[in-house]
Amino acid sequence: MDIKDIQNLIKFVAKSGATEVKLEMKDVKISIRTGALGSGRETTYVQQIPMAQQPAQMAPPPSVAAAASESSTTKAAADDDGKYITIKSPIIGTFYRKPSPDKPSFVEVGDNINKGDVLCVIEAMKLFNDIESEISGKIVKILVDDSSPVEFDQPLFLVDPS
Repeated sequence: MDIKDIQNLIKFVAKSGATEVKLEMKDVKISIRTGALGSGRETTYVQQIPMAQQPAQMAPPPSVAAAASESSTTKAAADDDGKYITIKSPIIGTFYRKPSPDKPSFVEVGDNINKGDVLCVIEAMKLFNDIESEISGKIVKILVDDSSPVEFDQPLFLVDPS
């Protein structure tokens, strides 16, 4: 249920003359109360019910040989990434690589960046925040897909400072 549906429901209840309406769905609980007849006051409570996450299923343990080769591959990748600087998200929001859908991306893999260059935009609470580089270097890897949600301190870019 989106905000327009809730607004329409409030208008409907106000016009109907009902003093209280409660609506419960699997993920939303809404209670609408109107004031005394003729007072024109309305109070609306919207409560989001947290959804229970299903427990992750355990995979069978891999063979020892596969685990050894996997750990050496992971270690080599970590050593390779160790020379790069990770640019992380300063806020929670939605990651955008472009300033608008019809414009080109701020940066691509292989681009050289300078301190202060805008790398991406993160939308948080309908505000678009430019994320600027704090270092100079070359973009090695973009770690997040366009229009994806990001968490605080989530890695966004790998930059080679040399």
